[in-house]
Amino acid sequence: MGQFLSRHRILLPVFSLAVLLAATFYMQPRAMSYFGINLLFNLAVPIALATVAQMMIMMVNDIDLSLGTFVSLVACVTATFLNDSPLLGVLILAALILTYAGMGAVIHALDLPAIVVTLGMSFVWGGLALFVLPSPGGTSPGWLRALMTVKPPLMPMAVVASILIALVTHFLIIRSGIGTVLRGVGGNARSVARAGWSVVRLKALAYGLSGLFGVLSGMALVGLTTSADANIALRYTLLSIAGVILGGGEFIGGKVSPVGAVIGALTLALAASFLSFMRLSPDWQIGAQGAILILVLTARLIFARRENATG
Repeated sequence: MGQFLSRHRILLPVFSLAVLLAATFYMQPRAMSYFGINLLFNLAVPIALATVAQMMIMMVNDIDLSLGTFVSLVACVTATFLNDSPLLGVLILAALILTYAGMGAVIHALDLPAIVVTLGMSFVWGGLALFVLPSPGGTSPGWLRALMTVKPPLMPMAVVASILIALVTHFLIIRSGIGTVLRGVGGNARSVARAGWSVVRLKALAYGLSGLFGVLSGMALVGLTTSADANIALRYTLLSIAGVILGGGEFIGGKVSPVGAVIGALTLALAASFLSFMRLSPDWQIGAQGAILILVLTARLIFARRENATG
């Protein structure tokens, strides 16, 4: 049993989400509806996109401590420049993605610790966010608001978008050739280099993809909230790391699961709604989310040890 679950690591995040969803429906039966599910997963899309962004970094054995402030900066740019001067806004967002790619190249070329560099960049992103939007405000572009609030016929937008994100990232990272090579950088960078690939360019690509999904996360967040704040997504750094781990990813070895990461993000988004039903204060909710993550990680560790014992 442990060996089966270890090989099919996607089952554990699916089971965790199913149990939490069942508990939510038990406590609040009215949530078992189109409107109720949409409310439960209201902010799931930006969290899922941020989790995928973090996954791109962890896939190459790094970790990004600046993601939350980066998403906040993107939100500020979206609510100001992208709304008032669309062309300038697009250019700024493109420049941010290129900067992210450059950061990955520099980290590898100079053999710098990613955790230190990204921590330093978090202050840069935060300062730029305050420069763009010193106080909460701004306005979401109309087309973005319309896109994020569209109502598909069968399932809420948050669920449909999450499925699309999972499918796109699965084919990009698991099924495509370049995705296999990128995961190889996390597994054995020297072997990838001996095969003729430029690890610097691959690291830049991984960070560039992370920047792209970070930009999409910030845009989606503004589309839902209709305004922005320099601190609007600070929690996304830890949430994204938790989502990747919850979904079956690991810190080393290039072992990631795009579908599992999205499910992990949905679980964390649902956990916030579930805990609010229990009328816990926001401070306690953060701790409870951490407890849920610890329980899932403990279960994964138990299954892994059983596999080693029977292997």
